[in-house]
Amino acid sequence: MKVVRVVAGIVCYQGKILLTRRAPGESQAGFWEFPGGKIEEGESPEASLERELLEELGLQTQVGPHLASNTHQYPTVEVQLHGYWATAFTEAVRLTVHDAAQWVFPEEVEGYSLAPADIPIASQIINHPYLS
Repeated sequence: MKVVRVVAGIVCYQGKILLTRRAPGESQAGFWEFPGGKIEEGESPEASLERELLEELGLQTQVGPHLASNTHQYPTVEVQLHGYWATAFTEAVRLTVHDAAQWVFPEEVEGYSLAPADIPIASQIINHPYLS
């Protein structure tokens, strides 16, 4: 089974967290996720996250500490997801691979239909000291 290393950003701006929805035609279409992407060979998770957020959302961020990691088995691939806190410098996003983006309060995150690999990361967010 193919193994893919992925980084996800718990992107914060003025007390809210960014969720993005996978567009039709993409894998996991219709599910909400913490934005990010594949970690390229020789790239650190932090550098990967900054690059992915800029490429996919036009969003400049400062990546913070690691929050949690999760391994999820999909039918054809194993995803190793590494979640990092990140601070956005603006709330303006440019959608290129997603069909929607939403800034939500931490307690609202679990009310969204999250991609299965993101669910364990979401459970770590509420009342986390990083948000204080």
